[in-house]
Amino acid sequence: MHLKCLTAAILKQQDDVCSSATIELLENRSEFKDLALREAQAMIIRDKEDGKKLEKGIELAISMAILDRKLEDPPSIRINVKNRTAQEITDEIITHLPSSEGNVIVVQGLSGTGKGTTVSKLWKTLPRCVVWSNGNVFRCYTYLCNEELTKSGKCISDETLTPELLRSLEKRITFEKTESDNQYHIMLDGNVRVDDIANTILKRPFIGKYVPTVAQHTQGEVIHFAMNALQKLSKDGYNVIVEGRAQTLNYIETKERFELFIPDVHTLGQRRAAQRVMALALNLIGSRIDSLTGNEVCRYIEDALQYLVHCE
Repeated sequence: MHLKCLTAAILKQQDDVCSSATIELLENRSEFKDLALREAQAMIIRDKEDGKKLEKGIELAISMAILDRKLEDPPSIRINVKNRTAQEITDEIITHLPSSEGNVIVVQGLSGTGKGTTVSKLWKTLPRCVVWSNGNVFRCYTYLCNEELTKSGKCISDETLTPELLRSLEKRITFEKTESDNQYHIMLDGNVRVDDIANTILKRPFIGKYVPTVAQHTQGEVIHFAMNALQKLSKDGYNVIVEGRAQTLNYIETKERFELFIPDVHTLGQRRAAQRVMALALNLIGSRIDSLTGNEVCRYIEDALQYLVHCE
């Protein structure tokens, strides 16, 4: 991609095309190399920490007989995403699907491999497609745990999240097709659609504070919930995409499993650094974005890099 392609329109997209153009503009700059190295190191540390937390939660679920003993990694189709666009990766995944409906598609990989962008393009391309996320299920458990514990003056902690409490809450979170719109929804107590409270009640600060603790204690419950929901959706003809970490995705029964990878850490760092730079540049420009020339956009990209390296 030639640098003149880094236009205001490209910057507004904030996608893989934009990140490739940003890397081309900055890759020979020492400041960008430093930022990319820093981001790569941070991703490695974060992925290891996240992996340990997931493993701990899964081991807890196994010890309580909620999950079976840790599964071996099921076979997956590995896709090297280096120097490829998200559209090319999406097209390759689609060629492996056995039909146009009822697929449960697992997309896994480490941070920076483009899972989110690929999932977004798959969702736009496939008919009757749903992107499944466990995030709101964990938030539901956190909300209900807090509701029950506060009745007895307690707070969420490793000690108060007892098996008895979690079992009592499990039946209050369901996945149902509602008569009002003939669509599937995560429901609380059979009458509250989680979609209706996802950006209000479930985004309250205390929810965010306690989600990590609750998630560690409810990995097994949430995996079972997701497996049941995915089965219902697939049986009804929906294409379902699940993105995340292999530790939990290994429990999902499907042959449509894809692992995105980049063979060198350097490229991962470049991609993450570019994402941060272009996001900050867009924020700095604000509402003036449509009036800028390509050269002006590049200057804002440079300014964003300088800020991240020297002022953060």
